[in-house]
Amino acid sequence: MIRSLQAGFSRVDGIGLRMFSEDELFAIHCATLEVMRDTGLYVGSKEAREILDGAGAIVDEEKEIVKFPPYLVEDAIRSAPSTIVLAGRNPKYDYVIDGKRVGFLNFGEGLRVIDPYTKEYRPSTKDDVAKAALICDALDQVVVHNRAVGADEMPGPVQPLHNAEAIFPNISKHCFIGAMNVQNFKKIVEMAAAIVGGKDKLRERPIYSTIVCPTSPLKLVATECCDIVIEAARQGITVCFISMAMAGATSPVTLAGTLVTHNAEVLGGIVLSQATRKGAPVIYGSSTTIMDLKTATAPVGSPELGMINAAVAQLAQYYLLPSWVAGG
Repeated sequence: MIRSLQAGFSRVDGIGLRMFSEDELFAIHCATLEVMRDTGLYVGSKEAREILDGAGAIVDEEKEIVKFPPYLVEDAIRSAPSTIVLAGRNPKYDYVIDGKRVGFLNFGEGLRVIDPYTKEYRPSTKDDVAKAALICDALDQVVVHNRAVGADEMPGPVQPLHNAEAIFPNISKHCFIGAMNVQNFKKIVEMAAAIVGGKDKLRERPIYSTIVCPTSPLKLVATECCDIVIEAARQGITVCFISMAMAGATSPVTLAGTLVTHNAEVLGGIVLSQATRKGAPVIYGSSTTIMDLKTATAPVGSPELGMINAAVAQLAQYYLLPSWVAGG
């Protein structure tokens, strides 16, 4: 029996879930460009609006609305790196995020813990933050660490600094710590720089990345998002953009409509990052789920979250961007 060679044969290694065809991905992309061009995003930072204006966006200063020409969005997608090295304090834990490689990390941020000694169900503490980091450091399956719980006994505005102080001594892997505002972010960067021997060495091997969350629908607020994105781009620190849209509440009830809103929010942040500094490292993230209309909660373990995760991962691959999705 003779079998000739196959031309243009595409193969699948391993198990995967393909949510969209190439044409469907392009349709979502086009719908997103339309939203960003015609509706735009609220951008709460004056500096961010000035940066975007200089890059070619259309800015309504009175309403603080920015509209993005399609070429500006697509140029930002192309300039963002497809491969990022998430450096660990110990180089053997450096993790390369690219292509279709899949790694796992712990979920965050838990609000309460079951005390391992007393079995009490209580708010998390700074000591819990440190112990969670130590556990994740020991688990081979966890490739990088995201702060798992918060130092809830500390004042809210400076809690991220206490989280960082607890995590850094207890992790030899790369870590993600949300900063809440740009003042905290700068201080966390100073901590990381002190660990590796200075800001120049931190730029060469960033052991820390930050997380920002657009506010659905279609908002990039100043203190918790824009200001951090700008400073991170200047410092060479990776930013993970995690939209937390809720279908039926802060975004359209249909999953396709929610995905378009989600995409516009994340791409808006990526445009700001690339307009600040071409090639700034970014991750396309998602914790988007549905609103349970019966209980008015956001079920992270819902089947719809898994469907959105698969769609987001495929959309990020379509853009050649690293991705990060929530799990339940």
